[in-house]
Order: sequence, then C-alpha cells, then structure tokens
Amino acid sequence: MSRLLPAWFPAENVLSLLLVLIICFLVGLLVHTPIGEAVRSQIEKSVFEKIPGYSLIRSLMRQVAGESRENVWKPALAEIEEALVPAFVIEELEDGRFTVFVPSVPTPFAGAVYILSRERVHLLDVPFKQAVQTVTKWGSGSKELVAAMKKQSS
Repeated sequence: MSRLLPAWFPAENVLSLLLVLIICFLVGLLVHTPIGEAVRSQIEKSVFEKIPGYSLIRSLMRQVAGESRENVWKPALAEIEEALVPAFVIEELEDGRFTVFVPSVPTPFAGAVYILSRERVHLLDVPFKQAVQTVTKWGSGSKELVAAMKKQSS
C-alpha cells in the first residue's frame, strides 16, 4: 500500500502511526465492555498495584482530573511557624491530631510530612484540583484558599 503513495511521502511512518492509533482505539473500546473491564481490573491488581505508590498516584490523578469524589488528601492551610501554608490532610490520628503533607512549590507531590494539632490545621472547602493548582502556580490563587478557611471558621 505504501508503494501507491509518492516517494516523498513518509508512508511507512504514517501507516505505522495509523495502525497504532487504530489498535489503541480498539483497546479503548474493548476496555469499556464488561469483559474488558474485568481483564483491565485483573491486570491492574496483579501487576500495577504491586508497584509502590501506584494506587496513591492513580487516586490522586483521578482527583486532579475530577473523576473521583474520594478525598484521599483533604485540602487545608496549616500553621507552620508563623505562616499559613497550603497542605493536605493525609489522616486523622486517634488523639485528634492530623498527619499533614505540605507540598513543595511548584511540585505538589514532593514535600514534607508533619503531625500537627487540630488547632493548627484549617480544613478548606475547595476542590482538590484547586488546591493543587495553587501550589503549581507558585501560590497564585491563595486568596481563595484563605477565603475558604475563613468561611470554615465562621
């Protein structure tokens, strides 16, 4: 088939790309069937979930994409020294304290973990995606986070 096209046209590359796109499209259709979903789920459990951090990253990416209602990391502002910093509550301890992750700007998935008293953690009523965007934009949008904190304490 590539011989039917002009010599200057990169037929092999274009046809290879087209074949890959068709295969990806067909796999996408297959995954949306009950059998395909079962196969995908089985592969995910037997292969991918054995990779350290895979489940957490998958869950976080679903939150960022807005596909998940699950709140793995709850947005918050934490009092560190004399400042408020964007943070995410990872878990609540039995004694009422919080395990808090404070991301490094502009990389929201690297940072430091603190265990803070309830008084130093201010939960926010904002979407996870908005809090992550504030971190990735070097703090731009922080006024909305502070406003959400004030609403929470009122």
